[in-house]
Amino acid sequence: MKKVLSIHRGGEAHWVGDGFPVQTVFSYQDLGAELTPFLLLDHAGPADFAPTEKERGVGWHPHRGFETVTVVYAGEVDHEDSAGNRGRIGPGDVQWMTAGAGVLHKELHSRDYARRGGRFEALQLWVNIPAKSKMTAPKYQTLLARDLPLVSLPGDGGSVRVIAGEFAEAKGPARTFTPINLLDVRLRAGHRLQLNLRDGHTAGLFIQKGKVVVNGGEAANEAELVVFERNGDEVAIEATTDATASSRPSCR
Repeated sequence: MKKVLSIHRGGEAHWVGDGFPVQTVFSYQDLGAELTPFLLLDHAGPADFAPTEKERGVGWHPHRGFETVTVVYAGEVDHEDSAGNRGRIGPGDVQWMTAGAGVLHKELHSRDYARRGGRFEALQLWVNIPAKSKMTAPKYQTLLARDLPLVSLPGDGGSVRVIAGEFAEAKGPARTFTPINLLDVRLRAGHRLQLNLRDGHTAGLFIQKGKVVVNGGEAANEAELVVFERNGDEVAIEATTDATASSRPSCR
């Protein structure tokens, strides 16, 4: 069993550009050693936007040497980079951007979503690239919701979406430099989930909504991050209310 190292709550909310009201759940400055190779996790929203013709979001900016993984729960994001790549992700979709040797890109609310307005919510995880691969060519992986394996839990207990890695023999489509299991969990109140995260792997669990009990004793609430020791191989999660949790284990 992986022991809970700490339960962490992010800082004050702030704006990234004019389209993303963000709470930084953790950054490399505060939990870099504990959560390597993960560098940062931002939770954008949930927030409601009025209809507009304005382009909301973040204009051209550089990234280099790491990857950004954006999971959209509500709203839509258009992205474009300096190599001419562009696309759109909406509810349930994931964008895995490898900055590699360096890229300029921008992230904006899609024109259609901006015009109709409504709820916006997303998570963005930054993942370091191993030193030997840092100068790889930039690229995108657009992982649509329909292409992500969805595993139903026994007894109508919820579900697990597999973005990267494996769960219950289902394999996520994301191609990664470091072995990573990136799971999006929906767990109904009163139900329990046992995860095998492998001994020696970095592991974190972000509670997006609801409340859970971890390993039979530690309570974690909405917007909190559970950080685990690397030793041990299993984590038990029980939902005390209907919960949405993102599990992010990875090999160092």
